[in-house]
Amino acid sequence: MGLCSSKKLKDQVSDPQKLRVQEVMPTPGVHLHIQHHQVIMDNGIVQVTLSKPDGIVTGVRYNGVDNLLEIRNQESNRGYWDLVWNAPGSKGIFDVIKGTCFNVIVENEEQVELSFVRTWDFSLEGKYVPLNIDKRFIMLRGSSGFYSYAIYDHLAEWPPFEIGETRITFKLRKDKFHRMAIGDDRQRKMPLPDDRLPGRCQTLAYPEAVKLVNPVDPELRGEVDDKYQYSGNNKDIQVHGWISGDPAVGFWQITPSDEFRSGGPLKQSLTSHVGPTTLAIFLSAHYAGKDLVPKFGPGEPWKKVFGPVFIYLNSASVGDDPCWLWEDAKIQMMNEVERWPYNFPASEDFPKSHQRGNVRGRLLVQDRYVSNDCIVAKRAYVGLAPLGDAGSWQRECKGYQFWTQADNDGYFSINNVRTGDYNLYAWVPGFIGDYRHDDIITISSGLDHDMGDLLYEPPRDGATLWEIGIPDRSAAEFYVPDPDASYINRLYVHHPDRFRQYGLWSRYGELYPEKDLVYTIGVSDHTKDWFFAQVPRRKQDGTHEGTTWQIKFNLSYVDQSKSYKLRIALASATLAELQVRVNDPKARRPLFTSGLIGRDNSIARHGIQGLYWLFNVNVPGTLLNEGANTIFLTQPRCDSPFQGLMYDYLRLEGPQSHPSGLK
Repeated sequence: MGLCSSKKLKDQVSDPQKLRVQEVMPTPGVHLHIQHHQVIMDNGIVQVTLSKPDGIVTGVRYNGVDNLLEIRNQESNRGYWDLVWNAPGSKGIFDVIKGTCFNVIVENEEQVELSFVRTWDFSLEGKYVPLNIDKRFIMLRGSSGFYSYAIYDHLAEWPPFEIGETRITFKLRKDKFHRMAIGDDRQRKMPLPDDRLPGRCQTLAYPEAVKLVNPVDPELRGEVDDKYQYSGNNKDIQVHGWISGDPAVGFWQITPSDEFRSGGPLKQSLTSHVGPTTLAIFLSAHYAGKDLVPKFGPGEPWKKVFGPVFIYLNSASVGDDPCWLWEDAKIQMMNEVERWPYNFPASEDFPKSHQRGNVRGRLLVQDRYVSNDCIVAKRAYVGLAPLGDAGSWQRECKGYQFWTQADNDGYFSINNVRTGDYNLYAWVPGFIGDYRHDDIITISSGLDHDMGDLLYEPPRDGATLWEIGIPDRSAAEFYVPDPDASYINRLYVHHPDRFRQYGLWSRYGELYPEKDLVYTIGVSDHTKDWFFAQVPRRKQDGTHEGTTWQIKFNLSYVDQSKSYKLRIALASATLAELQVRVNDPKARRPLFTSGLIGRDNSIARHGIQGLYWLFNVNVPGTLLNEGANTIFLTQPRCDSPFQGLMYDYLRLEGPQSHPSGLK
């Protein structure tokens, strides 16, 4: 299961003789071969075969291998665009998108661009999603791979619909691609798809998760395989893929920009998983629920370009370590990012760099209970997204978003923004809440807009009496237990992402079999004593019960004429409810209830965050005692073991003129 040694490999990759990549190979022109039922793009390095007029990638020939895609699969199940859609109120329909009209858009020795269009009319109502879909494939001279993008277009007079997911899928040869890489420390030899067949695996709490009981490779026996263990945040999913050992070939999916993805930088999506399968996810409800399902009503036009993404192929010489291919793929990813936005897509719906605008500025934070001076918004996430309220970007799924991370002095630059109207949003690690600039920002071609200094005033009523956790929109800093030894993925043993192990939700009941968590301010340590998720407890009869956590603290002084403020930031919620009571656990009515919230499913899917929630609870001073106090946090929903909350950060503030008050 060992990882590639990055330093050693980088040194070796720097030798141009170690990798047979496009810079050291001859670069003949691109040629197009149109046949009756298929079309072939060939630049002398890669040959890509697509069905005509469907636009399904049926073959990828490279480095002497006739087809890197799974030849045992039907041609329609190798490389394809797909989506899940539904009419309002109906069930989702899975659709492999097949074109009905084929066109050559560009054909010369430098570039070939092909179009496979499926048009919609009212005779197709109920059968296909009401969209015109234009899938494009591009091959360039000297390029060790190919590009794909698509234009989705819904006319105002067409019927309403919802789209739950859309993506590109590639299924590779299982006899060759055995090693998967999605990060420097997230690489491993993977199970085969055969290992998920009856007799070789045991299905666990949901179909995606299985325990390997009789795998083809005995070394994998006892491990859990679950595609959700390999999810990542949008901001981190730039390159991932597979390595074949014989011959040493890499197949990589590179996404150079997040602008066409939904939900912002922290939205989680699938990457690669057993198949061997690699994905480019553009829209999905994973780790968010229905909030991230675009819903289009009557009279609502919509057009969006997804991509381009790059399918990159590389190879190593005989005898060289195939792990070099990962290092080279990262270098190629950085090259693609530098080239964005590409100048070669032929569609006018994809604006080039000179047709876009730039925005820059500096973000500062004003919190006088932290500092009398303004604080630089160090490493703040700053973005432009469609108009909405503060924080609306994380639920936005129809338009384009453009995000960057400020430097250590709070300066940011958002480049190559499509024309249109946006709000500027931000959130700052170390501070709660969301920033939104009041003015609408209109981006026009060639605009270079300096916004100067911007000031974010995070929610604050008074001095901090106590706090738990770190305000970073993640529950990763809390206690994540070791997994049950019977259900492990060895990749995540002694790994920073230990939360990706299967079944951690069940450990709560083992650690707290009868009484719930009690956290004492000034004594307890959130890294050891605050369980990462408030989940139901499983009872002996197999049912579950809600849980109530306690925060115990002492106050030396209470102003009963004033209100105190309890800030509760949640990193995730799944069909859960947060109830707050103060000093009376049996109070019939809680001081605060969130009601039923969230469909993130992050607990079951090994995510440490989903959608962010911030609740600001007024606590009357009459409810507090000079001396001992207890806040009770109840999550009563318990129909499923996966219902629950992940906390990001909690803080109790005193009134404005209140002394620190803690004993």
